[in-house]
Amino acid sequence: MKRAALPFVSLALGLILLVAAHAPTFGGADRYQVQHFAMASGSIAHALALRAPRARTDSGSSATLRRIAEHGSGTYIDEVLAERDSAVIRWPDRDGVPLAVWVQPHSDIHDFSPVYAARVHDAFLAWDAVQLPVHFAFVTDSADADVHVTWIDHFEEPISGRTRWAHDDEYAITAANIVLAVHHSQGDQLEDDAMEAMALHEIGHLLGLDHTSDTLAVMTPRVRVRELSDADRATARLLYALPTGRLR
Repeated sequence: MKRAALPFVSLALGLILLVAAHAPTFGGADRYQVQHFAMASGSIAHALALRAPRARTDSGSSATLRRIAEHGSGTYIDEVLAERDSAVIRWPDRDGVPLAVWVQPHSDIHDFSPVYAARVHDAFLAWDAVQLPVHFAFVTDSADADVHVTWIDHFEEPISGRTRWAHDDEYAITAANIVLAVHHSQGDQLEDDAMEAMALHEIGHLLGLDHTSDTLAVMTPRVRVRELSDADRATARLLYALPTGRLR
C-alpha cells in the first residue's frame, strides 16, 4: 500500500468527553467534580484570528494577564486561549508524580507495526524533555495507566489522531486518552516519522495546547514538521506557569 508523505499528516480533533460526576481524581483527592469539555477544531482553511482574552476585575486574572504579556513573546499562547474561550486549562501540578502512560503495544490492524508504538514512546520522551511540571512514566498494564494510547485503522474524518480529555470545575485536566490511526481516511498508511509527528501533536493536546497558525510548530493543524519547535516548548512552559481558570 502506498504510504502518505509527512506533509499530509492530518490534524488532531478533540471531541467532547463526558465523565461521571464523581470520577476519580489524581492523588486520591475527592475535591473536584468533573464536567464536560470543549473541542479543538478539525481543520481550518485560514489562519486563526488572534484575540486577546478579556480580563476579569479580580487581581488573580490581572496577574495572569500581566505574566502572559511579559512572557508571551515567542509563544502562541494567545491562540491557545482564543480556542479555549480565554481559559487556562492544563494538568494540575503533581508534586513529582508522573502521569502513567500505556501505549497499546500490538494491534491486529492491517499494516500496524510495533515501530509505531516505539515512535509514540519517543514522542512522549520529547515532551518530557521540555521539563514541564507534568512528567510521564510508561506502564505495561493498562489498568495502571492515567493515559491510554490506542490504535484505529482510520477515522472517517480527514484526521489521523484524536485526543479526548476532561477537566474539572477549576479547569484542571483530570483524564485524557489518545487514539492514533494507522491509515489516513483515504487509505494511505502513515510513515513511521509521520506517526511520531502525529503523536507529538496529540500529546500537545493532551497537555492542554491547541492549534496555532505557525506552520513551523507541531501544533499547527496540518502537521508538517517532525519535532517540537521553540514556540511549542515556550508555549507549553508558559501554559504550565499560569494558574488554571478563566480569564474573563
